[in-house]
Amino acid sequence: MEHNKLGLISMRGCEEFCEKVEYYLKKWNNEEETFMIQAKCPRFATGEGKGILSESIRGRDIFIISDPFNYSVTYTMYGRVVPMSPDDHFQDLKRIISAIAGKAHRISVVMPMLYEGRQHKRTYRESLDCAVSLKELENMGVTNLVTFDAHDARIQNVIPLSGFDNMQPTYQMIKALIKAVKDIQFLPDKMTIISPDEGGINRCLQYSSILNLDLGMFYKRRDTSNIVDGTNPIECHEYIGNDLTGRDVIVIDDMISSGSSMIDTFRELKEKGANTIYSFITFGLFCNGYERFDKAYEDGLFDKIFITNLIYTPQELLNKPWIVPVDLSKYTAYVIDAIHHEASVSAMIDPNKKIIQLLKELNQSREK
Repeated sequence: MEHNKLGLISMRGCEEFCEKVEYYLKKWNNEEETFMIQAKCPRFATGEGKGILSESIRGRDIFIISDPFNYSVTYTMYGRVVPMSPDDHFQDLKRIISAIAGKAHRISVVMPMLYEGRQHKRTYRESLDCAVSLKELENMGVTNLVTFDAHDARIQNVIPLSGFDNMQPTYQMIKALIKAVKDIQFLPDKMTIISPDEGGINRCLQYSSILNLDLGMFYKRRDTSNIVDGTNPIECHEYIGNDLTGRDVIVIDDMISSGSSMIDTFRELKEKGANTIYSFITFGLFCNGYERFDKAYEDGLFDKIFITNLIYTPQELLNKPWIVPVDLSKYTAYVIDAIHHEASVSAMIDPNKKIIQLLKELNQSREK
């Protein structure tokens, strides 16, 4: 069965990640010519922009990779250098879709961290930005959206007639931990999975079920009468779970933003007797810098934080002794290749078999 030729478009700031993805796609498809389509969004002196494609994309199966959270990308407005905000990135994405002008066979958007993903529900008189953005993409002709570890996967109900694949880096995180910590033991009496809040329970259940480990949770009681930095401040953490004395712990969450609640979680875990503390974080934003994590690491509150390369990560962060990067480019290429060839991605969404095999190989290697 022949398929329309695949085309990759990298939005600004995704070039390095896209090159890694393309490497695997060319390898698997025995293709020497590039899949990359050059696209750019130049700006006028006022800051207004436009989308331009350098070649014809008629009839091609287009995949656009966009990182709305890459603040290292800048443009000039009225002579001033301005860092691109998530809104700027999303607007450029729409510009490129507009430049395609319906000529592509199909348009899929790979947006690892979902734009406005935390603005997914209405709890007051407030906007529903994530839902509005998904409807915009659907109305512009996007038929598939691939994201990772969505803050609330129920947002897909906004576009029930379009493809919405929410991938999880479960296998890659476990594999990275095994590689980084040679003597790691996934034993029920030695390790516990921790959710830092009630919203992350489902994410943590996947780990605890496949690894056969206990699950604990912190309940965040928030001050709903105030908003600080866009969210309600946390009044206290309340732990729900079994005794942690002497146990290794894996704290799992979708993102670290300011980091204050995560450090509070680490501190609470240490006070409850936890031994070694690791953390699996899909998106390491660190909006308020790294100083508090440097101090927490020096104080022995945690050991390693595993973050993916799905969004922009400064080299300064990668150089930290407490950071372990986890490469998701091959996984992303698998998803793109599957969609391009009209294959199921269900096995990639639920990688339990691969994790079981990984643990089996780990146990066999230690028995020798």
